[in-house]
Amino acid sequence: MNATMSKTVRELALENPGATRVFEQMGIDYCCGGQKPLEEACAAANVSVDAVLAKLEELPYSPGSDGGQDWQKEPLARLIAHINGTHHVFVRSESARILRLLDKVCGVHGGNHPELLQVQSGFAALAEELSNHMTKEEQILFPYIRAAEQGSAPHSCFGSVQNPIRMMMFEHDNAGNVLRELRRISDDYTAPADACISYRTLYQALLDFEADLHQHIHLENNILFPRAIAMEQ
Repeated sequence: MNATMSKTVRELALENPGATRVFEQMGIDYCCGGQKPLEEACAAANVSVDAVLAKLEELPYSPGSDGGQDWQKEPLARLIAHINGTHHVFVRSESARILRLLDKVCGVHGGNHPELLQVQSGFAALAEELSNHMTKEEQILFPYIRAAEQGSAPHSCFGSVQNPIRMMMFEHDNAGNVLRELRRISDDYTAPADACISYRTLYQALLDFEADLHQHIHLENNILFPRAIAMEQ
């Protein structure tokens, strides 16, 4: 067996962050499902493991990830600043934009394409959940991790940092489930023949939102949270 096949998706993404682009293209879950071996992840995505291996082998080695930094080595405070300033900002701005697009497109096409109304309700719920989730990170978990890195962690009501991290990862899993359901409802964001420019813009925006959220969750689940737990221990 190729040694790469037995590695988890998370391990491959950490070894070469460029692998996340391959996983995104092939529909392989590298954030919430990052603990699966590559072979199992390929089976779940219904893609050929040989095709994925071929794409991975073509990748140039890249020591950095998301923003050109090696986030396994950078201070946690810098990684948190990147997550807040890049991904949290993106989620908030794009959520508002996508909700406006949904209102517009559903008003015009919702009668002929009732699946749009399901996409609208599902995304609205996701946007609200993510807003609450990010607020908890920004106000409670991230400040605690930054202080702990400086050796001055305050007394917390949650005990070990593993407790809020466990909750954040649970919420990440929920977000991943919603994204998969939105893809199913929209037939992988395939615009119908009668789709207008706004309709097509909406589906592209949802694809971009999904890709960014995958990278966002990858940085937290696979890098920030394990490092924070290891630091505490």
